Amino acid sequence: MRLSTNMSTTIAAFLTITCYAAAWLFISIRLFKDQGSEKPPRATGIGLGLAGVVLHTYVLSQNILIEGGINLGFFNAGSLVMWIILLLLMLSSITKPVENLGIMLLPVAILALALELYYPADHILPTGSAWGLKIHVLISLLAYSLFSLASVQAVLLAIQDHHLRHRHPGGFIRALPPLQTMELLLFEMIGLGFLLLTFALASGFIFLDDIFAQRMVHKTILSIAAWLVFGTLLWGRFRFGWRGQKALTWTLAGFVVLAMAYFGSKFVLELLLNK
Repeated sequence: MRLSTNMSTTIAAFLTITCYAAAWLFISIRLFKDQGSEKPPRATGIGLGLAGVVLHTYVLSQNILIEGGINLGFFNAGSLVMWIILLLLMLSSITKPVENLGIMLLPVAILALALELYYPADHILPTGSAWGLKIHVLISLLAYSLFSLASVQAVLLAIQDHHLRHRHPGGFIRALPPLQTMELLLFEMIGLGFLLLTFALASGFIFLDDIFAQRMVHKTILSIAAWLVFGTLLWGRFRFGWRGQKALTWTLAGFVVLAMAYFGSKFVLELLLNK
């Protein structure tokens, strides 16, 4: 274990963690405080989250944008994905009631940042890499981030649906948007994520020399499997009106397969096999 040698990066990382923790606290207070009680302004949690994202940007710029290329080592990549997720979440929260997803996502972002800080790993994408490869990586990360948001939204939606079906609408359920709004947000995320994943797969076939090479084959097959899962879910929603537990099951299944495709492959190659 080695701490980042750049003191300014270390300080920025701890300030980021502080902002994320404070944002989590304010969002939690708003979500779980009794109805009718005075609650902190909604903008407070969002503002603290955005401040954390700005600080997180600096940390990533120091650890990922290095001399000779882009360092997308396992923990750096995890931190980058959480940065994208929180950036999308906080910006969306300005116009849509989705900041409650931070209850689950902010602690994960704190953990990802701590691991990036204490366990640096190298996997360099050289500066001279083809622009097509860089586009493929960017779209893939965006797709993964959106599906991460969708999976958390699906869990929250399932909890809300369960409470309403069993006539227990009290507690934090009252602070959530209406069920129809939650469902609409979920399938907006899945639809956009599916579109990005389609572009990611297409760019992989176009720009990568051999997408079915030995070191890529598991990632490729699992990504295609995830694409089929999410495509089936969207078709089921359009054709049969899938919702509730069925939507949760398909969303989480697709997310797990996609997570195995990206981080599962990186974990085996970079941490276990050290390639």
